[in-house]
Amino acid sequence: MSNIARPNNAPLLSMDEALSALLARARPVSAVEKVETLNALGRIVAEPVASPLAVPPFDNSGMDGYAVACADLDAGGATRLRVAQRIAAGGMGEPLAPGSAARIFTGAPVPPGSDAVVMQEYCSVEGDRVVINHPVPPGANIRRMGEDIAAGAEILAPGTRIRPQEMGLAASVGIGRLPVYRRLRVAVFFTGDELVMPGEALHPGQIYNSNRFVLGGLLQALGCQVTDYGIVPDKLAATSEILARAARDADLVVTSGGVSVGEEDHVKAAVEQVGRLDLWRIAIKPGKPLAFGTVGDAFFVGLPGNPVSALVTFCLLVRPFLLRCQGAREVLPKSYPVRAEFDCGKPDKRREFLRARLGRDAGGVIGATLYPHQGSGVLTSTTWADGLVEIPAGATVRAGEVVRFIPFSELI
Repeated sequence: MSNIARPNNAPLLSMDEALSALLARARPVSAVEKVETLNALGRIVAEPVASPLAVPPFDNSGMDGYAVACADLDAGGATRLRVAQRIAAGGMGEPLAPGSAARIFTGAPVPPGSDAVVMQEYCSVEGDRVVINHPVPPGANIRRMGEDIAAGAEILAPGTRIRPQEMGLAASVGIGRLPVYRRLRVAVFFTGDELVMPGEALHPGQIYNSNRFVLGGLLQALGCQVTDYGIVPDKLAATSEILARAARDADLVVTSGGVSVGEEDHVKAAVEQVGRLDLWRIAIKPGKPLAFGTVGDAFFVGLPGNPVSALVTFCLLVRPFLLRCQGAREVLPKSYPVRAEFDCGKPDKRREFLRARLGRDAGGVIGATLYPHQGSGVLTSTTWADGLVEIPAGATVRAGEVVRFIPFSELI
């Protein structure tokens, strides 16, 4: 990617331009390690994973009932069969004798000679006999060997982000360790002489550092190995020194604050001093001052200092970049059409992302309601909301129109 840093008065990059540039620059990690399947949540599959066995590994009953040979059933009425055996899950039955049935339970192997299972609700018991009141066709209620997974079939493709269901799938075929890419190493620090940590006394002009907790949580949720360098003074020399040190052992350095154009905003200048700035200022709201570049061998992302701006830009731009660097195949969030329960009559030159909560009317139609205060410092809007409503640049919205909604569950 060429150096596309622009002067302060240059046109803003669109979000699509910025995202394309970030994804094109992403450098996926290559080192592979094997981790226990039980501890693989959130990791990215690095190599094809094949099943060593068929699932189910044998023909088994899909429910509690009676295993029978359909040829023994009377198609026109009730059939009485001697119950010759009882087969529970984990056991093995004997071949089914002609004219007999086997009491069988869900998951138990069907005995040789049977070709159907009659669910117990269609049967009644008379002593040592079962009365079949509802004939069934061959194959009824039998789960065939390999009908879910054939032996040798690929069950997890490279680039798959492992969820609980992928963990369960691997476990179901006996795989105790999975090949995954190593964790991405991310260094973080935060600039601002006004920042203090919760638990410390808050003096006039100071604020608590919420971004440290928001960004730390976002990175942990993505499975990154995080090194936190804390709060850095608003001095160019201090910022440059920490930036260079953080980059030495990281794949990516993330900061918040200091990337605007104020006299005390030193992060942008520090990156240009010890590295290279490739991208700066995006046409989204909230979140215009987003910086991207390199310091040594590490990538650099500078997020805005306002907490909502930092959260939104991370989720929409940095998260896809991180997932691509981790080797993930799917990196973009899913969005859904919902009905606007609000008016937005003032168009903005930037693409807007508004915090919204979903509700359902009496007819079952899902609509989005906006938090009343959409300022970039109103962190309560993010805890109240279910996700983000997107308003295209230059667009207006009237109540009843359809808007695009991105749930936080797709972003966090």
